[in-house]
Amino acid sequence: MSRSSIKGPYVDERLIKKVEALKSAGRKEPIKTWSRACQIPPEFVGYTFLVHNGKVHKEVFVTEDMVGHRLGEFSLTRTFRGHGRIVKRTLTKT
Repeated sequence: MSRSSIKGPYVDERLIKKVEALKSAGRKEPIKTWSRACQIPPEFVGYTFLVHNGKVHKEVFVTEDMVGHRLGEFSLTRTFRGHGRIVKRTLTKT
């Protein structure tokens, strides 16, 4: 079930404060976060976030196309290692 439209989108207040602090200081440092459920507002465009994926922090640079999506969508939690391998079997004569 999606979030109620009355409440509006979920945006972590701490992230907004950190982005505003960087904007006022004129810096573009990466912001470390564990808030994967946070939706990306237009204020985040142009900033880099280090989003935790359960093991490490993945670097996510926010562009205009990402607005409205969640931060966790861009920091994948699973590593794809390919579909099954072909194992060379050795035949032995007995």
